[in-house]
Amino acid sequence: MTDRLMLLDTASLYFRAFYGVPDTVKAPDGRPVNAVRGLLDMIGKLVTTYEPTHVIACWDDDWRPQWRVDLIPSYKAHRVAQVIETGADVEEIPDPLETQIPMIREALGVLGIPIVGIAEHEADDVIGTLATQSDIPVDVVTGDRDLFQLVDDARGVRVIYTGRGMSNLEELTDSLITQKYGILPAQYADFAVMRGDASDGLPGVAGVGEKTAATLLAAHGDLSGIRAAAEAGEGMSAGVRAKILAAADYLAVAPTVVEVVRTLDLAPVDARLREPDAAAVTALADAWGLGASAQRAADAVAARA
Repeated sequence: MTDRLMLLDTASLYFRAFYGVPDTVKAPDGRPVNAVRGLLDMIGKLVTTYEPTHVIACWDDDWRPQWRVDLIPSYKAHRVAQVIETGADVEEIPDPLETQIPMIREALGVLGIPIVGIAEHEADDVIGTLATQSDIPVDVVTGDRDLFQLVDDARGVRVIYTGRGMSNLEELTDSLITQKYGILPAQYADFAVMRGDASDGLPGVAGVGEKTAATLLAAHGDLSGIRAAAEAGEGMSAGVRAKILAAADYLAVAPTVVEVVRTLDLAPVDARLREPDAAAVTALADAWGLGASAQRAADAVAARA
């Protein structure tokens, strides 16, 4: 059995599960469990399909770190439900999903999948660090395109992209990134900075879309090269140069916001899959009305133990 680490962008998955499974799926006490059941079904499918030997559920201990907000105040601002002056802002999460978060953590515990998060950082940063430090091949499971920057064939790091649904998963490798965007994975963060992302509150460079961003990166290598060429008045049209120069303040800080952190000091974690305790799986399924979803996920994990 070849060792392979699977890193779950957990919030990305449970949000998808919540909106993908009807809210009529409820526990015996009437509480919704659609996100829990959907996430368990996802884990069962992912483990069966990609056959990891190690799995970690990466967690947003801080979904909107202040150091990113300090650089770009609009960062995820539209998703803030409550501003907390002395701590992390509260993310806008539907109440029926909020009540399921403790159940999700409990379910992951029953499956033996460790949860890893760290203060003042997002799950993306945990994923970036674990993928960078891993000495075995890595599958990053996410619906977040920003994590495409981690793809690295030489190190065996690929992204399993859920953005098109669990029935249409995409395996992102170097060649597929180049085919889709005309850039290398190492250029993706700079590409995303220029393109912008409304869902994260990143404005991008006004008037510069994906095609122009890819063309600039092909010509100048990275954002530093693009900015230097714009300042020198070389290698681009006058119109594009004007757009790059006008966005100078944004371009000075945005890369730090978009680039995932790869150097966190994370405590060691034993992520090797082990056969879940049968009684605990049954108790979980019975308590929360999870049907066969808990057992299917447990069976998938046991098969790789």
